[in-house]
Amino acid sequence: MRLYLINPSNPLVGIIKAKEKRWKRYRVWKPLSLMVLAGLTGPEWEIRIVDENLGVPDYRAMPRPDLVGITAFTSQANRAYELASHFRNQGVPVVMGGIHATMCVDEVMERVDSVVTGEAESVWAPILEDALRGKLKRRYDGGLAEIKDVSAARHDLLSRGYAFGAIQTTRGCPLNCSFCSVTAFNGAKYRHRPIADVVREFELIREKRVLVVDDNLIGTSAGHIARAKDLFRALAKANLRKKWISQATINFADDEELLTLAAKAGCRGVYIGFESPSPEGLAEVGKKFNILKGRDFRASVQRIQRHNILVAGSFIMGLDVDEAGIGKRIAEAACQYGVDSLNTLFLTPLPGTQLWEQMKSRGRIALDTFPEDWKYYTLTFPVARYKHLSMDGIIKEMVSCEHDFYSMPRILRRVWSNLWQCREPLITLVGNLSYRNNIRLGAEAYSEFRRHFGSRHNSARESGRDLNPEGGAAMRIAEVSSARSAEDRIRETKKFKS
Repeated sequence: MRLYLINPSNPLVGIIKAKEKRWKRYRVWKPLSLMVLAGLTGPEWEIRIVDENLGVPDYRAMPRPDLVGITAFTSQANRAYELASHFRNQGVPVVMGGIHATMCVDEVMERVDSVVTGEAESVWAPILEDALRGKLKRRYDGGLAEIKDVSAARHDLLSRGYAFGAIQTTRGCPLNCSFCSVTAFNGAKYRHRPIADVVREFELIREKRVLVVDDNLIGTSAGHIARAKDLFRALAKANLRKKWISQATINFADDEELLTLAAKAGCRGVYIGFESPSPEGLAEVGKKFNILKGRDFRASVQRIQRHNILVAGSFIMGLDVDEAGIGKRIAEAACQYGVDSLNTLFLTPLPGTQLWEQMKSRGRIALDTFPEDWKYYTLTFPVARYKHLSMDGIIKEMVSCEHDFYSMPRILRRVWSNLWQCREPLITLVGNLSYRNNIRLGAEAYSEFRRHFGSRHNSARESGRDLNPEGGAAMRIAEVSSARSAEDRIRETKKFKS
């Protein structure tokens, strides 16, 4: 029996020009969820993992599979449906899971043979058994898996076209920020794999650089921190000679022993969500954790950097507290904190989040022709109606933010600072220049985005339908169709994640 596990093309990767493709290996992450399912698949199945972000194969030239499994983030949904249609037309059953399938069950169920909601590990064996008998159910509910029983991913099934390997050590996040779907999908309980299993899997990864995909590597409580220290000790003792990056909250900076152990274990970079430069913004998204105990963000960042660990800072633009000038304020805050790179995202209502429910109920989701519009839900397009910023206005704010932070004088100052402190100056230079280049790449993406919106507005006007039921110049989508072209940047994702 032949099984294809497919990760559909992501629109973010698709905009890369031919001359930029030499950098693609640094812009894509391995589809770890498919690799984990492959590790749970019995020998009676011949498995092939296809990651379209490295290149779309000629499926017609490939042997016909007996079953196809597809995973997808929201921005990948349209391509996932195209793939499902292709294989179903050949009589091949298609199973789809992942976060979009979980949050939009009815939509997905119309387009595939079987839907998997939640974490798939606990139901994967029954799915394969039912497929062998030709009796797939329409829906399987995985819920939250027993992560301690999850086997190692099949790192041998993917090509060597990636700069980073991938591994997961924990799931779940107790913070439950309004814009984030992690808690809805993986739960609020912080679950972790046995440390010995993590170390053994690290050894299986061929790449010397690794992305630890945990949404919150160290957790938030004393017990979580203690477990992280034990993990770092074990990795350091194994002497794997691998450098890795991950995501964490700002409390990563609070424990010198934790930082020392992380550096010894191979940590070379951490992605931290600062979210907003104001306390009011943090309160709006439900991330008061960042401002507990009167935290000094600059001092926190410096403590991390002293251990030769780079800090990438993430901010969100488009909160209700954000007004004109927010782009410059974010850039200035990031420079004041001293982060090595900045990743600013548009506030995006993703299905399954508190933000989605809030904006949907208030008529503030601007791109709402689904599934067509899912391709813009990459966090790099302004898909909502923002309280104080027009569509054109928020794009200009994003451009301003990027140009300010990634100006050549500021890039050179960051590189010089890292050189002086013997802290990865080359990586800082290459990373900052890459982000700067993304500003130019984004110009074409925004031109297409404007054309799409302009066409949508004209159609709505002809039919007498108002695209902006709330009214107000600050949210008038008509402005987009007449706006002059502005450069913007395209964030390279999910998840650093997504």
